[in-house]
Amino acid sequence: MKPTVTTDQIKRFQADGVVFLEGFFPQEYIDSLTKGIQKNLEDPGPRKHVWNKESEGQYTLYDSDNWNRISEYKNVIQKSELKNIAKKLLKTDKVNFFFESIFVRSKGVQFSTPWHQDEPYWSVEGHDTVSIWMPLVDVRKESALAFVPGSHLNGKKYKQQDFGELNPEKKRDVNRVIFDSEWEPLPDIDADRNRHNVISWEMKAGDCVAFNGRIIHGGGGKLPKDKDLRVFNTQWLGDDVRVNFRSYGMDPDHSKKMREFGMTSGDRVDSRVYPEFKDSI
Repeated sequence: MKPTVTTDQIKRFQADGVVFLEGFFPQEYIDSLTKGIQKNLEDPGPRKHVWNKESEGQYTLYDSDNWNRISEYKNVIQKSELKNIAKKLLKTDKVNFFFESIFVRSKGVQFSTPWHQDEPYWSVEGHDTVSIWMPLVDVRKESALAFVPGSHLNGKKYKQQDFGELNPEKKRDVNRVIFDSEWEPLPDIDADRNRHNVISWEMKAGDCVAFNGRIIHGGGGKLPKDKDLRVFNTQWLGDDVRVNFRSYGMDPDHSKKMREFGMTSGDRVDSRVYPEFKDSI
């Protein structure tokens, strides 16, 4: 029987900004995405960015917005439960697909993702967003992405990590996001994880976590010497989301593509660029 998002899970997502969904993706999708990521690694896109390299050669790699050229990505985005998960959690009958991203950590990586929120980096703004983070291998709880529940509702502007400065390869033209110094510093989550009620889950391939673009998340990522991590992540936009070209920078920066299709700040995203899914849920 195909799993479905429950009313309790929708309530949890709305209240906490994150929900764990078990067993939503069959092995055929895991295998297909694994093949797609291998293609991606062999032929990276222009947004490919290494975040760290360690002394023994381990690395953490990010790439995004390759779905139009990697058929395995496109197939899963169009045919899997991803769009229906997004619609149910956002309580809407239509969503726009924004972009996909991959996160690849080689065996034994000890790099922890800095705590951050996603939306302040994006070329859009709005509360109704959901990212669906899907590991393609089993992940221990201490290695999985972690979250501060409810932080998507606090309305604060935090000075975030500039991921563009995490650039050991000294790659040129990496997107930079230089946040206003007047913004509040992010809380030191790791200093007191209990006070911040940090949550994460042990996950199997085929599970996912769905989370709001404004929730504080990060941490984890430290892998055993014999384990790597490959994650396929998709971003979805709901009813209140509008284009927003941010003066301090965007990562990934979609402003050029948006402007080519006539989009300006305050517009709804154009479905010619960001496909709209309206079929029944």
